Formats: sequence, C-alpha cells, structure tokens
Amino acid sequence: MNKRLKFIIIASFTIIFFFGIFIGINLPPIAESNFSNSNHVEDKFTEINLVDFVNFESESDIIKKRHELIHFIWKTDQLPNDHPNTIESDFLDVRFNDLQNLNKINKITINMKNDFSASVYLFLPKQSNEKLIIYYHGHSGGFIEGKQTIQKFLDSGFSVAAFSMPLIEPNNQPIVKLDNIGPIKFFKHGQLDLLESKDFSSISYFFTPINITLNHISKNYSFTDYYMVGISGGGWASTVYPAIDTRISKSFAVAGSLPLTLRTQIDDVGDYEQYHPQLYSIANYFELYIMSSYGQNREFVQIFNKHDPCCFAGNLYESYYQSTENIIAKLKHGKFTIVLDDTHYRHDISDFAKDLIIEKINN
Repeated sequence: MNKRLKFIIIASFTIIFFFGIFIGINLPPIAESNFSNSNHVEDKFTEINLVDFVNFESESDIIKKRHELIHFIWKTDQLPNDHPNTIESDFLDVRFNDLQNLNKINKITINMKNDFSASVYLFLPKQSNEKLIIYYHGHSGGFIEGKQTIQKFLDSGFSVAAFSMPLIEPNNQPIVKLDNIGPIKFFKHGQLDLLESKDFSSISYFFTPINITLNHISKNYSFTDYYMVGISGGGWASTVYPAIDTRISKSFAVAGSLPLTLRTQIDDVGDYEQYHPQLYSIANYFELYIMSSYGQNREFVQIFNKHDPCCFAGNLYESYYQSTENIIAKLKHGKFTIVLDDTHYRHDISDFAKDLIIEKINN
C-alpha cells in the first residue's frame, strides 16, 4: 500500500469518527423521552363497554360503594371524625420563606398506627379568596418539589394544604417490629403490604391525613369550598379520595392513573397502591372516576401529559372517555372531564394545567 492510499484511509476514518461524535452531542435532548414512550403515545384501543365494569343505576348505588370503600380503608361505617395530634401556628420552614402573598404556615401533625406520622403544611395567604386547595405531591420528593404550584395557587388567593405521600419527606420512615420477621424500616410503598391484616389496611396511610386535616379545617376555618389537586401518585390520591369524601367539590388528577386494563407499558404499572387487589375489587378505576365526578356541583378532571416521560402518556383515555361521560349524564349530577396537555415534555403540572385548574375552579 503506497503512502498516499494509507493517508486517504486514515483521514476518512478520522472524519467519520469525529462526525459521529458531533451528531451524538447535538441530538435534541428531548429525543430520549420521545423514544421511550413513542409506542405508548400512538396506542389505540377500541372503546371499552363500561356495562361490563360499572353497575351504577342511581345515587344509592354510589353511596353503597362509598361505604364499602370507607369500611375497607378504615374498618368503620363512616368517615372517621378524628383530629390532628398537634398544630404549630406560624411554623417556620426556610425553604418557603420567599413565597409571595403568604401570611403564615400552620404545621399539622397526624400520628397513625405503627408509629407512622404525616406532616401537613397549611399555607394561608395574605389576600384570601376563602377557598382551600388540597395539594398532594407524588413520589418524586416531598411537596417542596411542588413549590411553584403552591405559589401559583397563593397568587390566586387560595389557601393550600400540602401533602406528601406516606414515607416521603416531611413524613417519617418508621421502624416497625413485625412478628416472625423482626424490625423493618419502612421507606417504600411496596413494603406496606407487610402491615395488612383483617383489622387494618395500610391504604389508610394515604388518606387518613387528608380526612383528619379536613376535619380540623372544617371546624376551625370558614372556607367556602374545598378542591383537590395532585401530580403522579398525588394524582392517584386525587382520584380515589374525592370518590370517598364529598366535601371535595372539584378534583384534578395530573398524570395520576389509567384503568388497569390499559396499562400495557411497564412504567404505567405503578406502586403498590395503584394495583391493590382488595381496593380495586371493591371499586375499579372506572367506578372511582364516576364516584369522584358525581354530585351537585362536583367535577373530576383527569389531565394527561401527552409527552410524559414517566407514565400515562398519550391518548389511551379515548377508549373510556365518552362512555364514562354517558354514565355521568345518566346519573344527572356531576361532570367528568379529560384534558390532554401537549404543551411540555415533563412529568409535572404545566403552567397550562395550573391556569386551567384555576379557571375551572373559578367558573
């Protein structure tokens, strides 16, 4: 091989190598998220016949189902009437010092079975519209991660009761001594199954703090309306709890759930609470959507992020939206709404969604 040919070969490989690096560096950063859910976004299902899943003919059917859920979660015949263990008025958390239109934070502490505890922050605005939003954050850190959402609601005059999921800051991670097992540190929702018994459901850890906080607030404040907003796991909570407690007039679940039959992607399966067999044998997701929607001046809104890199992306809701609306119309009270948010590529509550929520609440 002469020197000229060798030089051409080496030069060609060098150009190809550096061109490959350049292309890799300059790929759009959003590409990975798009590819991970590309099949999901395009999934198409034929419309689901809810006759096979829902048997609500009248309000009495919904009330009966609600009582069954309450009995399963709390082993009582009606919503518990318990109140918080402690209230710390003018609580200081420096992470929220820069919030605007904030008068003060009251910290509500709720102790539960097996040394579990929940800490709820009640953000009270300087200029108030006398309405309360329950904000429930998801698995990705405590409600500090929802600070921008809390600020948006404060800006509009809402008081905000902020919740984190069980075992997520500022809630604790207790060590529980279990018979025949020993001490277990609880830090993941899947472990909660170890605490299930005929006398106790660990699903209560997700909802007891909301119930107790509302008991306290309804007794000590004069809010005219209660609303609920959640993202991800908090969106799941904002789906189930309003089905149980009609004090919530409008609820908004962002990237919160799909019916189990539509979860064909591994990221959509979710944590323990999303597929708890006993819970969904009492009320499946279709029934929960209807129960959260049903009632005078009540509405349940599902917001799906079309390009969500985490879960529940795309348009799978099309297979049950219309038939669910039809059942609500037949029952004559309530409203069920689904919104597809294509304004961003995050697992989050977008600015578009926040504005939509505020608009719907105020209408």
